[in-house]
Amino acid sequence: MAIDRQAYQQIAVELQANGVILVAVSKTKPASDILELYSLGQRDFGENYVQELVDKAAQLPKDIRWHFIGHLQSNKVKYIAPFVHLIHGVDSLKLLKEINKQAAKHNRIIDVLLQVHIAQEETKFGFDAYELQELLQTQSAELQELSGVRVCGLMGMASFSDNTELVRSEFHQLRSLFEQHRSRTADNIQLTILSMGMSGDYKMAIEEGSTLVRIGSLLFGSRN
Repeated sequence: MAIDRQAYQQIAVELQANGVILVAVSKTKPASDILELYSLGQRDFGENYVQELVDKAAQLPKDIRWHFIGHLQSNKVKYIAPFVHLIHGVDSLKLLKEINKQAAKHNRIIDVLLQVHIAQEETKFGFDAYELQELLQTQSAELQELSGVRVCGLMGMASFSDNTELVRSEFHQLRSLFEQHRSRTADNIQLTILSMGMSGDYKMAIEEGSTLVRIGSLLFGSRN
């Protein structure tokens, strides 16, 4: 399926009106599809796999802002550290330390989001509310020493469910945690991004306070 240009333009206008960042999820999609959206003005693209991200970044325009949105293993950070715009799914202090180490090698500060586990499924990753509190409070001195990372916000994925009340309650829970912690600022902690919402639930996510949504299938069609 080709890019749905009309859908893209409608969504882009809607999100712009709400001050929400659109990350076009381009995983498994060819570079030609990404270039087509790029030609319409899209600059933020999200990839799940390190090798795919590295390959695409090498062959596509340099002003694309690449978001890594998959589960990142510490031993893969070095491959994306030179250029990644935002790492979404950071779920441990260990991973933060590795990102910091690799950022230093490239004289960069790498922006990250802390992933919070809000869904019913055990398979999803992320901090629970207590672990998030521990990181931002008890371990905050350790965190603040990581001058190569900047914690820009929180992200979470709701349950894969048709139960809209459940999904809304999970978004609400993440918004509450975001509001609770956003006053914890330091040189490398500035919580301004609340990332939640995908193709099926982004409108509800925006109603619940999301400032960044990740949309794939509505723009690119279903994945291969």
